[in-house]
Amino acid sequence: MIKSEGGKAELRRALLAARAAMSGRERTAAGAALTERAQELPELTGADTVAAYVSVGHEPPTRALLDALRERGVRVLLPVLLADNDLDWGEYRGTGHLVRADRGLLEPDGPRLGPDAVTAADAVLLPGLAVDGRGMRLGRGGGSYDRVLARLERAGATPALVVLLYDDEVVARVPEEPHDHPVHAVATPGGVRRFGG
Repeated sequence: MIKSEGGKAELRRALLAARAAMSGRERTAAGAALTERAQELPELTGADTVAAYVSVGHEPPTRALLDALRERGVRVLLPVLLADNDLDWGEYRGTGHLVRADRGLLEPDGPRLGPDAVTAADAVLLPGLAVDGRGMRLGRGGGSYDRVLARLERAGATPALVVLLYDDEVVARVPEEPHDHPVHAVATPGGVRRFGG
């Protein structure tokens, strides 16, 4: 169990260390279970457009989920990191259309749709390191998704916000700041938990 006392930096270090300690086999099994759980979410089964991301490193695997959504006819948008840490978007056309980018990220190789493309999404799958019982999400600290969430709010867009995590990353409390936004649900290999109304 990861303790959630202390500040964001301390919690991030503990969570990243726990992810790094997982075996490849554990990550693969978690990814398969997470894909099953996420596909059962009504927010995804009824979606026409989903903004998602390609997992890298020790993140919970997302590629099987991206492919499953695409096979069901869902339009999947993937982020493209801009120089100022904001996100542009491109359409996911399969793993053969992903290219390596800065910071070890994988991005779509097609046309850029603009930072506001995310406002058309019915659901946004957010990367993160933890979420607490209030739905407060701890990201990696770069601020990219804080900008996305602020953009959605300014546009009046109300997509379902779902964070994908490992089971042990649902913690007692995530330190929050005024710009932080709660998510609506977390999907883990062990199941789904919803927050708020």
